[in-house]
Amino acid sequence: MIKAAVLGYGTVGSGIVSVIENNADVIREHGVDMSVKYILDLRDFPGDPFEDRIVHDFEQILADDEVKIICEAMGGIEPAFTFSKRAMEAGKSVCTSNKELVAAKGAELMKTAKENNVNYLFEASVGGGIPILRTLNDALTADRIESIDGILNGTTNYILTKMEQEGADFDAVLKEAQEKGYAERNPEADIEGYDACRKTAILVSLISHKSANWEDIRTEGITKISPVDFEYAHVLGRTIKLICSLWKTENGYGAIVSPRMIDKDNPINCAQGVFNAILVHSDMLDDSLYYGRGAGRFPTASAVVGDAVELARHIGEHFSAGWSDEAVEFESPDNMTFNYLVRISGDKSTLKETVFRNADIVDAGIEGETAFLTGDMKEGVFLSEYENLPNRISYIRLG
Repeated sequence: MIKAAVLGYGTVGSGIVSVIENNADVIREHGVDMSVKYILDLRDFPGDPFEDRIVHDFEQILADDEVKIICEAMGGIEPAFTFSKRAMEAGKSVCTSNKELVAAKGAELMKTAKENNVNYLFEASVGGGIPILRTLNDALTADRIESIDGILNGTTNYILTKMEQEGADFDAVLKEAQEKGYAERNPEADIEGYDACRKTAILVSLISHKSANWEDIRTEGITKISPVDFEYAHVLGRTIKLICSLWKTENGYGAIVSPRMIDKDNPINCAQGVFNAILVHSDMLDDSLYYGRGAGRFPTASAVVGDAVELARHIGEHFSAGWSDEAVEFESPDNMTFNYLVRISGDKSTLKETVFRNADIVDAGIEGETAFLTGDMKEGVFLSEYENLPNRISYIRLG
């Protein structure tokens, strides 16, 4: 019997315990007999079916040699980082759903795992229950990953889907998302794109085997998207999604997280509401699509427990792939090329003295403003020209 400990008994942590205990027979059919011995949390849970396993002192878990696997579901960097590192130094393997921790400290934690002949896995940190990291690490081992485009945040995807379907404004849909539990009380990490950016950095790190700093990735959120933007998108046969993109360049990688107008027949547009979709392009397989719930109690717990089972199969043996602390070389975001839809107040005569004077006008029947497509432009050139544009309202990238 493999004994595990779960750190944190919130939404994800309680899901992990439930999956391990309630699906023990399913896990056993895969050759692993596992149970949860400890649940670490600051709180007590009177009446909970697993209240007898609640402990408040991490040292108790650390000192118990019977515990071989730690499932970290605390969130944040500390104390999750210290607990994870100390656990591996004590000979215990760790799995996590904590994308903030993996994005910030992944290289160090994987180095600690290797030095102590244990493993550190983090499938649930990207795409929730979608097994994308294991696919990249195992199924596509022989492929060069040339690009990845994805919808990696269920909160923003829910908001954009509702805005499109109902014509509602951003603030109203955000409030509804918070009431339904799809958005946090403080939704900044989601709506400003930081959550999706951290996941993008993890993907870049995984396929490059180097460390990608998420703060080096140009990131824009969805707070400026309005129902009018969707009207223009529909004229163009498109919709609007928060897209995470990364691609291999001659000397490194390009990456960006931003709202984009994508074709409605784009494969990742299958992701509506809280669902995620990830499109991988590799040199041998070509395009492959991965779809599912990107967050939530049981989808995320499913991925964490999948990692825990894999860890149980390799006790006493280091196998997990990782990345070094060498920094990824990112292409300057100013060198990226996009077509942009730009909205200005007034008519097209405003454009006469600008580089956009011959731009293609997009007519969505919106009074008092004009919209146009720039054609392909370098990002740095576009942003410079946009800042000098009279009566500008907003812009959004296509593609």
